[in-house]
This record gives sequence, structure tokens and C-alpha cells, in this order.
Amino acid sequence: MRITEQQLEAIQNKRNNAQKGTLQSDKSKSDARVLGRLKQGAMNKTERKYNDYLESKRMKGEILWFKFDCINLRLAEKTFYKPDFFVLTSDFELQVHEVKGHWEDDALVKIKVAAELYPFSFKSVHWNTKNNAWDVRHF
Repeated sequence: MRITEQQLEAIQNKRNNAQKGTLQSDKSKSDARVLGRLKQGAMNKTERKYNDYLESKRMKGEILWFKFDCINLRLAEKTFYKPDFFVLTSDFELQVHEVKGHWEDDALVKIKVAAELYPFSFKSVHWNTKNNAWDVRHF
């Protein structure tokens, strides 16, 4: 088997980088969504803001209870949906609130399937910067 000088040099550089622990990653394969991934149970800024909003509603008596990241809903075998918030209203209605900056296709499918399978009221909330209020979408 014959290789060119360029191929030999590339192999040697790759071996040297691996020995130094500086192996170059392929940027085209990286997924930007995972860079800022939070630990399980930790809130991002938008979720913290919504948590504060829910706490103010609880203090006013509009809701009785809420909990972040507490329950997995089974959608199918090996497929689960973990909502951001479960909320118990003053009318004793159990609601699921999902806080989103934007929707990915798989998340949208999961909340729609969960809304069909479970007897909770499903809502998506999004912070609208233009009018400084929460936009709510019902499923």
C-alpha cells in the first residue's frame, strides 16, 4: 500500500495530537444545543423567571402548588416527556406548563402526544419581550 507524503504527514500529526491530548474535534459535527446543557433539575434563566411568576401567583392564592422538573410521563416504550412545571390551580386543576424559548420538532410532538394521553391541561409559555408578558399556548 502506498500513501502520499501529505497523507503520511496527516497521520503523523494526528498521532502527535492524540499523544498530547489535543485531538482536534470536527466542528461540523458538533451540536450547538448541547454546549450550554444544564444539570438535571437546574433551571435556565427563562424557567427561573417563570418560577418567580408562579411563586407570585401562589402568594396571591391563584395557584395552590407548583413543582419544577418533578415527573416523567411515559409516552411509549422507552419514550418519556418530562414537563418543566406541574401546577395545581386554586380550582384543583392539575396543569402541565412547558417553558420554551423556541420549539424543536421532537419537543412539540412529545407535548402533543402527552396532551392526548393524560388528563392534565397542557400549556406552553414563552416570554414575549415586546410586551413584557408571558404568551400562553394551550394543547
